[in-house]
Amino acid sequence: MNILVAINKQYVNQLIKLLKSIEITHKNQVINVYVINRTLEKLDYEKILEHFIDNINIKINFIKIDSKEINNMPVYEKRYPVEIYYRLFAVKYLPKNINRILYLDVDTIVINSLNELYNMDFENNLFIGASHIKEKLHKLNVSRFGVNENYVYVNTGVLMMNLKELRKISIEDEVLSFLKRNKNKLILPDQDIIFALYGNKIKTVESLKYNLGDREIKVHNLYNEEKINLNWVKKNTVIIHYYGRNKPWNKNYNGILNYFYNEIL
Repeated sequence: MNILVAINKQYVNQLIKLLKSIEITHKNQVINVYVINRTLEKLDYEKILEHFIDNINIKINFIKIDSKEINNMPVYEKRYPVEIYYRLFAVKYLPKNINRILYLDVDTIVINSLNELYNMDFENNLFIGASHIKEKLHKLNVSRFGVNENYVYVNTGVLMMNLKELRKISIEDEVLSFLKRNKNKLILPDQDIIFALYGNKIKTVESLKYNLGDREIKVHNLYNEEKINLNWVKKNTVIIHYYGRNKPWNKNYNGILNYFYNEIL
């Protein structure tokens, strides 16, 4: 199984948590991890590697992005550093002999097996992801970028990537060209780009299973008779995503999903 992450020095501890969660849920399974970055140093590498030194199945590969053009991409506040774009260009830097990879934001953790998602048929799509977008916001996004109604807007924090098909397109040229024309329209930059350029080449999966956040639990419990609690999450969810500003490592965290984060070493 191939896992892709993109981080800066600020999120080394969160990366370790994520990889520990995968190690716990995928015992005796070989996991190839590709860490794309531009700021990590030797001490950061050592800190990450020391947590997995006794596990020969966790293989961590560090890839440094030194492209001036990519590293000068527009950033939006501290929440959206340049690293958010790295998943878009990852196909250029990953080994040519791998045809699929699962990208995970470092504010995710894995609590059940990824195998079903990882081995899912792409059905000729470029990506597989989950959407949190409701109808009104979907129509707004369609209007904002002038795309077809059938385009899908997904949360890119969990994204299966079809590397075989992505190698057939000039994704770097397409993204850079798009940015020149639409820079001022972007709100969630990486998600907006994937939606506007490739929203008709995305297969969707259930967000409650593969991209669950506390906000989604609150909305679901407000409108549904069957409530989501910790036991439900343990049985039904694979990936928890602490998206937005509500992070379990912050003092002002509000929700129930920090239970899983705190269980991991």
